[in-house]
Amino acid sequence: MKILCISLGCDKNLVDSENMLELLRKDGYEFTDDEAQADIILINTCCFIGDAKEESVNTILEMARWRTEGPCRALIVAGCLAQRYRQEIMDEIPEVDAVLGTASYTEVSNVLKKVLEGGKETVFYDIDRLPLPEAERIVTTGGYYGFLKIAEGCDKRCTYCIIPSLRGKYRSVPMERLLEEARMLADQGVKELILVAQETTLYGVDLYGEKTLPRLLEKLCGIPGIQWIRLQYCYPEEITKELIDVIAREEKICHYLDIPIQHASDRILKRMGRRATQEGLRQIIGRLRERIPDIALRTTLISGFPGETEEDHQILLDFVNDMEFERLGVFAYSQEEDTPAAGFADQIPQEVKEERRDEIMELQQEIAFEKSESMVGRVLEVMIEGRVADENAYVGRTYMDAPGVDGLLFVNTDLELMSGDFVRVKVTGAAEYDLIGEVYDESAE
Repeated sequence: MKILCISLGCDKNLVDSENMLELLRKDGYEFTDDEAQADIILINTCCFIGDAKEESVNTILEMARWRTEGPCRALIVAGCLAQRYRQEIMDEIPEVDAVLGTASYTEVSNVLKKVLEGGKETVFYDIDRLPLPEAERIVTTGGYYGFLKIAEGCDKRCTYCIIPSLRGKYRSVPMERLLEEARMLADQGVKELILVAQETTLYGVDLYGEKTLPRLLEKLCGIPGIQWIRLQYCYPEEITKELIDVIAREEKICHYLDIPIQHASDRILKRMGRRATQEGLRQIIGRLRERIPDIALRTTLISGFPGETEEDHQILLDFVNDMEFERLGVFAYSQEEDTPAAGFADQIPQEVKEERRDEIMELQQEIAFEKSESMVGRVLEVMIEGRVADENAYVGRTYMDAPGVDGLLFVNTDLELMSGDFVRVKVTGAAEYDLIGEVYDESAE
């Protein structure tokens, strides 16, 4: 029997999907990317913001058609939307045969067996349970990079965020298990390891009584085959001198850090339930750039949070202009039910939220273009991701670019390269967010 798996939302969700695929593979199932050929359809959903919720619902409804009109014998819904709206899904979409919560995806094989026997199933474990499937999993990213989810859940309780009620409290994955998983990924050909969690900087506090991300990174650097290690979702107020030193010292760790800050107005940061202040943000960004001069910093912001005034918005614009982040994304505030911020009286009109978002992105675009232009003439190590159709050119990424969210570097060459190869490239041009270059020939210098 063939299974189609659709994984929506974040890379942390993707790790859960890859674990489910491995469990199903061991039970003898095969996989397809064609819904017309699928006997079973598995959807791992997201509902972090309104757009993600809408995409998840639309995908379920679209796949439900194959449950009634096509060969599909089982439609299973898992993930955050399933955790949040379990009863609504079962009541309002009768084509759905099973719903799995965020802490119970490891039951997918058992649930599928019961569904194929004609039953309807819902499995929801305590969201504070830490699912620990086998370390081995099916990598769906192309094989040369993979995500390592080092923790589950979050304790921060930001006023706009639904994640703690969907994913539970912060639970670190034991270090021995992570090292085993990383070695298996390396054995499968993974060369870039991307560490993810709702927050990576607090890794180990619950298990070992202290922040042990630096120690984990040092151990991961010792795994043969891994050439790049990338850190994402580092809360700025939790970044320690020890962590900065490890990033600066270990050659395998990319000089790249994803530090979601959300805003720069102290008043709005406090309303968001954030622990940072603008002064604190400036200090940590200053320390990072002083210790690691070539570091690429990515951040995310929220525009139009309830109560945000024009003055608050201008404070944020000034901060973005001053900090000159290498990478930056902005979300218009999404009013999520069951969060404190959803009940704040001073909600901002949607058009104002979007106007402010666009204004920030226009400023960031200017900053990004200038930074791209400044890269011309530099020689960078590039991971090749694929060939450009009908051209003697390849597409790749530098240490400054995480897959799927950042820019690309287009490499002109007559050489035969493979996805996952690392080559030294001299940047010859810049085009908006992307770079253009050619394979570097030291003898030609």
